[in-house]
Amino acid sequence: MSVRPFRDIKRRKTKVINVGSVKIGGDNPISVQSMTNTLTTDVKATIKQINEITEEGADIVRVSCPDENSTLALKEIIKHVSIPVVADIHFHYKRAIEAAENGASCLRINPGNIGDASKIHEVLKAAKNNNCSIRVGVNAGSLEKDILEKFKEPCPEALVESAQRNIKILEDKDFFNFKISVKSSDVFLSIAAYRQLSKVTDYPLHLGITEAGSFVSGSIKSSIGLGSLLMDGIGDTIRISLSDNPTQEVKIGNEILKSLNLRNRGVKIISCPSCARQAFQVIDTVKILEEKLAHIKTPITLSIIGCVVNGPGEAAMTDIGITGGGKGNNMLYLSGVQNEKVLTKDIINKVISEVEKKASELEN
Repeated sequence: MSVRPFRDIKRRKTKVINVGSVKIGGDNPISVQSMTNTLTTDVKATIKQINEITEEGADIVRVSCPDENSTLALKEIIKHVSIPVVADIHFHYKRAIEAAENGASCLRINPGNIGDASKIHEVLKAAKNNNCSIRVGVNAGSLEKDILEKFKEPCPEALVESAQRNIKILEDKDFFNFKISVKSSDVFLSIAAYRQLSKVTDYPLHLGITEAGSFVSGSIKSSIGLGSLLMDGIGDTIRISLSDNPTQEVKIGNEILKSLNLRNRGVKIISCPSCARQAFQVIDTVKILEEKLAHIKTPITLSIIGCVVNGPGEAAMTDIGITGGGKGNNMLYLSGVQNEKVLTKDIINKVISEVEKKASELEN
């Protein structure tokens, strides 16, 4: 059961690039990325974390490649994961070449930091030969010295000028399979930079508020920053940068996209904050259901409302709904229609059963 959104977001048209099997830009779904925090040389731990990130719903993952041993480890890691791997390269051009040759689907670089034209040419040659895309990663904390001197401080104009300079470096070498980011830890700076950049280029944009912070504060900053841009139709792929487990980054990224009707994956729960009218413990119920329904990947809407004030209205717009009733008798709604009464003690098991049944129907 789907409800037509009040506002359809008109996405900005961008070029389409390939990051391994994932297409970025154009009308393709906005992808969610994360980054491992294991040592890439610890192959077993890195594979395990990538697979956990994948299970949470990531489309792409990035790994750090600061040395030769890390780039060599990519070859084994990539054999055991199912999503494209981006190699994070900062300075040494040889690490980028090695990463491309060892199976990376994308290189995260700042061409201006790689070195002279001959080194950049070697990196782009390796990328082309190995069907490897590039992300031009401009960051407010690592702007080129001359640009920083020109603008005195990181500002939207400085980030965009750096991005345009790096774009030209790639285009001059006939390389066009790339996306761009202009990240800052400051929400306002990031929003302004991305808005300016979107007016001067049609390459796909990778959105992020870098070094956003802990789970709560970082999620809020990212939701405000990325949400503002996504509502403007800006953004083709996103990463939530949190000081937390990478799976949490993926969870928040998917929730941002779901809240804007830009992505449908898994169970979308509409629930009340609970009050004295609640006929059952809404908060505890929702927490349990979120955990026990995490394995469902099929898009399903579920409303959990503690009383009959707003419950029937919300249930009318969701696939499955529970509305609190008197004396422990709560009403189950299926496709917006009253179905049967459910005792409070049976809510969890009944909802799980109905969600799994609905998912099976939709998958078949």
